[in-house]
Amino acid sequence: MIARFFSTTGKLILASASPRRKALLQDIGLEFEIIEAQGEKKPRAGETPEDFVLRAGRDKAGKVSRENPESWVLGADTVVVHGGRILGKPRNAEEALTVLLSLSGQKHRVHTGFCLENAVKKVSVSRLVTTEVYFSSFSKEIAAAYVATGEPLDKAGSYGIQGGGGLLVERINGSYSNVVGLPLAEVIQEMLGCKVIAPGHRYMKSLIPASKHP
Repeated sequence: MIARFFSTTGKLILASASPRRKALLQDIGLEFEIIEAQGEKKPRAGETPEDFVLRAGRDKAGKVSRENPESWVLGADTVVVHGGRILGKPRNAEEALTVLLSLSGQKHRVHTGFCLENAVKKVSVSRLVTTEVYFSSFSKEIAAAYVATGEPLDKAGSYGIQGGGGLLVERINGSYSNVVGLPLAEVIQEMLGCKVIAPGHRYMKSLIPASKHP
């Protein structure tokens, strides 16, 4: 049996089909159902990237929560921003190469807005988490070699930090898992606060000495 870092106290739904968010939650032992919720693809007029991504996370959680009112629902959305512009998934290899070269030697930001909601309990908490990512300066040949792997083609910002794209990153300021797709520390904080999850598993008591005090 695999020891679980955390366990859910009730039904949890991830309102996202992202394989990276799924893997991050599975890695800490959570059991959950996946119900994909589509959000708006672009900000509204005058809406900042930060406001947009926070609203998108709330919208996803809200849509699924209304249909599953007794469950806890986690919705999230992530955007990559450079020069005030949101960098989505590239349409083709040429666009991926152009985006990567624009990021070479530059700093960009990754914003994730997430929302944890339960309709029956009338609870809805949301947070915005931002990570600064600094790329090293690299040549067109290196960028082209990375694009040729195919990895950038389904990634916002045209790179995956958890894959080969990590070789382009010089340093980050903030949450690593946020760049992957979900800021785990912040999500776990909110889940613990709402009693959606609990730490440990059935062997935990054997690892913690019993208190000597009554």
